[in-house]
Order: sequence, then structure tokens, then C-alpha cells
Amino acid sequence: MKLHDLKPAPGSHKKKTRVGRGIAAGKGKTAGRGTKGQKARAGGKIPAWFEGGQTPLHQRIPKLRGFKNPFKIEYEVVNVGAIASLVELGVLDSGEMPGAKKAKAAAPAPITVNQEILRAAGLVRSLAKPMKILGNGELSTALFVVTDRISASARAKIEAAGGSVSLLEVPTRPTAALGVAADGEPEEEPVAAPRPRARKGGPAPEAEADSPPEASAAPEAPTAPEAAATPKAAARSRTKAKAAPAAEPEPAAEPEPAAEPEPAAEPTPAADPEPDATATAPGTDADDTSVDA
Repeated sequence: MKLHDLKPAPGSHKKKTRVGRGIAAGKGKTAGRGTKGQKARAGGKIPAWFEGGQTPLHQRIPKLRGFKNPFKIEYEVVNVGAIASLVELGVLDSGEMPGAKKAKAAAPAPITVNQEILRAAGLVRSLAKPMKILGNGELSTALFVVTDRISASARAKIEAAGGSVSLLEVPTRPTAALGVAADGEPEEEPVAAPRPRARKGGPAPEAEADSPPEASAAPEAPTAPEAAATPKAAARSRTKAKAAPAAEPEPAAEPEPAAEPEPAAEPTPAADPEPDATATAPGTDADDTSVDA
């Protein structure tokens, strides 16, 4: 066996049909395209969306009519009659109302109904949507219903049967957080003084400076013994005293240097006494020199 001896299996390869090669070939003249028409021409192709010339579907349907509300809320709707049928079948059992005191009487407690219980019973498909109770049907059993929305007729039938309704309220606006002081107690907001209103056609009333309103007056700070009277205040003062750093002692003032003594003044030489005119010369007597008057 050599490479040039290899041949495909008989019948696996079929020659391509050559059309338009004369009548004897079997595919002559029209070459298998029928007679005339768009498809018999070269390049005569019809697109898949072509409908033979009639108005296409994308032009027949209406457009831009109405709108879809992006804020629409879709509810899981449950009727009162559907809940009553579950009670008759024994799917919903009676139980004590949450938070209620045990009564001495043997009256049965109302049946608690919420979205989770109805989801387990098969009346609600999903817990992702809010639930709304409607008043279609009759009810004779006391129910404690917890729901997001309820119609007026459904509320009237539930209350007439001896039950009650509790709505789950979700805040629609963001609420401000409560201020908390450093010691864990809620911080009290200061009460603003009421402003006097100006009368029509008259001057605005001026606030008296001598007598301020009582609401705006700052409360007096408690004295040390009063603050230490309560255990919380005493503990708070101790923690503040521990947390405060010890005051550094002030450096002592340096003593001023003593003043140097001034040098004593040099004594001035005494002046020689002038010779007395009356003094006698040496070797002479006073009697001899005396002159007679």
C-alpha cells in the first residue's frame, strides 16, 4: 500500500451538478430556477423581512403612546376570602398575639397573618414585593394581620370579626440621627427663644434687653458639691481629672545678681597752708620785732 494507491470510499464524494450546460445534461435552459420571476434572475434575492410589498410589521404597530411609570409600586395582593379559606382548611393555626397578656378566659387568640406565613401557605409568591390586603370575600375568624397596605373594606371586615391590623411603616424621607454626647447620654438640643411677630402696619417689636426670655437664659452651672452629689457626676469628674494632664510646675525665677560696689573715691591731696604773715622768722624774738605803736 502506497500513498498514490489511497482512494476514498465509493459514493462518499459526489461531483457538483453543472447547470446551464444544455438540455442533454438535465439542468440546461432554466438551470433549475423555474420560469421567469425575481428568483430566476441573477442576484435576485429576497430579504427575510420582506412581506411581499404589504406594510411591514414594524410600521403597523403603534409607537410612542403612553409611558411606563418608573415609580409604580407592585404589590402582592391577597384577598380576605383567600385567608378565610386557609383558616377553614386548617392551614393557619390560631396562636397568641405577640406582646399580648394571657387572658384568664378560654377565648381563642387571634390568628397571626403576615407575608412570611402566607408565603409558606402558598398565597404569596415572593417576599421581595410589599403585600396588600383587599376586602374581597367574607371573614368570620379573628385575625391579627401585619401588612404593608390594606384597603378600607378589608380593615372593616377584619375588625368586625374581632381582629386587628398593624401596618409596617417605612420612612419615605431620611431622618436625622440623634445626637449622642461623649459620655453616652443623649445630647439635649438648645431651645430657641420665640421671635416676636411684627404686626401689620406697625413697627416690629423690639426685644427687651433688660429682661431676656426665660427659654433663652442659660442654666446656671452646678457648683462642685452639687455636681458631686450624684454618682454619675462624681464618676465623670474623676475620669476628667485622670484624663487631664498634670500641670507642669513653673520654673523658679533666677535671682538677680548683686550690684557691684562702686570703687571708693581717691582722697584729694590737702592744700599746703599759706604762710602766716604774722609768723616770726627763725632766730628772732617776738619782742624784738614788735613795733611800738
